[in-house]
Amino acid sequence: MTPPDESALQPIGPDVDLDAEEFYLPDGTRLTEAKATEIAEQAMAHHYRTRGRPSVTGGRERTPSLTVRVPRATRTALERIAASQGRRLADVSRDALAEYAHHHAAETGSEDQRRQH
Repeated sequence: MTPPDESALQPIGPDVDLDAEEFYLPDGTRLTEAKATEIAEQAMAHHYRTRGRPSVTGGRERTPSLTVRVPRATRTALERIAASQGRRLADVSRDALAEYAHHHAAETGSEDQRRQH
């Protein structure tokens, strides 16, 4: 569903008793108080199920998060790479960390880390 053009938005009017007045949905279904409540509950349930970014770990597993501080020059370089590739800074940073971990896993003997990439 396309949101309405903001220039077409009008101030919200008084509440309406949907059981007393007749309003119909685009599919022809009458909008009653019960139907409006059902639609609102479905919308909220969908919102809480789907909020946030998809897991990069897979499935519904929560992706671990890592916050790091980097020199300005490193951030600028990563931002330029991301822009030139049409990607997000987070995605480029994640790939850079994965590549570093994969490369150095041999030095630490971490075969599990090497197999994940």
